[in-house]
Amino acid sequence: MTDRLLIFGMGYSAGRLAARLRLDSWDVTGIRRQASGECIAFDDSQSVRAAIASATHILSSVPPLAEGGDPVLLQYGADIAASGAKWIGYLSATGVYGDTNGAWVDESATIGGGRRTARADADLEWQGLGSVFRLPGIYGPGRSALDRVQSGKAHRIDVPDQVFSRVHVDDIVSGVIAGMAGPRGCYNLSDDFPSSQNGVIEHACALLGVAPPPMQSLDQAQLSPMAMGFYAENRRISNRKAKRLLGWSPVYSDYKQGLDAIFHLDAKV
Repeated sequence: MTDRLLIFGMGYSAGRLAARLRLDSWDVTGIRRQASGECIAFDDSQSVRAAIASATHILSSVPPLAEGGDPVLLQYGADIAASGAKWIGYLSATGVYGDTNGAWVDESATIGGGRRTARADADLEWQGLGSVFRLPGIYGPGRSALDRVQSGKAHRIDVPDQVFSRVHVDDIVSGVIAGMAGPRGCYNLSDDFPSSQNGVIEHACALLGVAPPPMQSLDQAQLSPMAMGFYAENRRISNRKAKRLLGWSPVYSDYKQGLDAIFHLDAKV
């Protein structure tokens, strides 16, 4: 029997997963706001419900609405719950943990105390259906510090002791695939070495042979509200549960390995 994966939200990470599984002879259908290629329109309820009914695996990477509520569950939650899919998953975010003042946090921690309350509510709802993968800052080809430096949008912010966890998009792909074969649950998919954003920008500059941008205060940088939100929270994400229960481990254990791989890939193009 052919494995059939239905993906709600064919964004950066989900699109990378789809491409990988198609190489492994999976039948992958995506759902987007508008139909295109192998993707069904989200509001084409007849086609979406038919795809749900025939899927062996279902994954959502759609974020919650700004005003709250998960759009996939609001419109198709009952269909997904009643489907015959043998696996259901959801791409969540580590922002559900809120601020830990730089301390390590794992899946046993309470969620919903930070700025991502809508995401935490969606996270809890999806737990009732299947596995949840909590992702920190995502980067990869075409979406990394190398691109920000080259576009002139990179910043170095003078916030001592601020750290972030990250994950390369291909490690998300391998983690979700491992999760399909592993026990149902919540899993953090992150690299092994949380670090400052300044260190990431400085390494990207070194690879590109350019001087790093000047150090600035948060006020001087005039960051977007979303970027300011990242600096309002400080935490280190533990990936031990995914390693232990899924047999997964990130290929890119820190940002240097990940950026080096992207840089050399770009050099070959």
